[in-house]
Amino acid sequence: MAFGADTTTDEVIAGIDLTGKQALVTGASTGLGKETARALASKGAAVTIAARDPAKGEAAAAEIRASTGNRNIDVAQVELSVPDSVRAFAKTWLAGHGPLHLLINNAGVMACPLTRTAEGWEMQFATNHLGHFLLTNLLAPALKAGAPGRIVNLSSAGHRFSDVHFDDIHFNSRDYEKWSSYGQSKTANVLFSVELTRRLAPYGITANAVHPGGIQTELGRHLTQADIDALLARVSTPGSSGGIKFKTIPAGAATSVWAATSPELDGRGGLYLEDCHIGELKTDPTASSGYFAYATDPASATRLWAVSEETLGEKFDLG
Repeated sequence: MAFGADTTTDEVIAGIDLTGKQALVTGASTGLGKETARALASKGAAVTIAARDPAKGEAAAAEIRASTGNRNIDVAQVELSVPDSVRAFAKTWLAGHGPLHLLINNAGVMACPLTRTAEGWEMQFATNHLGHFLLTNLLAPALKAGAPGRIVNLSSAGHRFSDVHFDDIHFNSRDYEKWSSYGQSKTANVLFSVELTRRLAPYGITANAVHPGGIQTELGRHLTQADIDALLARVSTPGSSGGIKFKTIPAGAATSVWAATSPELDGRGGLYLEDCHIGELKTDPTASSGYFAYATDPASATRLWAVSEETLGEKFDLG
């Protein structure tokens, strides 16, 4: 069957056997992450639910065990905006698990008021990019042991709101604008996928970025109705009556599951995926789909890697 915007997780994963595979999904206690974890578990994968709130994570795990019959669901707490939390999580996870085959970097924050971490980093960039950058690198030994494997980074059409402002990523000099902040963090997710694939493809590991579509989940918890109206206006094509067509959660998570499991993507990485297909490069700023060239620029991807290492004070050699 042809996949598209309304395709669900169960449809894209039909006929795929994940028995013996280990998956880890961040932000999997609710919404897209929970549905992604459920779909992978339904085909036999052992799944780790990484969540900020362990109680919510355990509730999600219990629901997934009951609905799939798969008992191999474990839960661990991690706060992606806190590097020491990420390091502790990775150390414990590596000690208690073997190879990792599927890493779904799903967690995120969207359009929050200006908030800074203890280090002074802007919260959206710290959570959406730096936390997953650190986690992925720390789990690299398990990913190599599980190769061939895949990494899925949740990006967004919101990457079109902003390139990464390398001269002032954390809004120390420029005025904070929450959608520009969100946009640069989502651009970073795509660039991270490009550089990860360059570094890990020789080991049989690829990374792709996913735009799930518009879904009403806890990701939008900071949004007022005025924010939602402004977002709809911002992403609407001039002359159209549209805006965002909201998806169901199973349809929203479908592209993540497709990215993690589709034979069509064997050996293919550094891509921007949407509606269960490979997105196209767009030059028209009013385009309602596709990605902008700056999001996949190899030089920017390499620069982002170096800046991320410098920010975290840690270098990673994946060779």
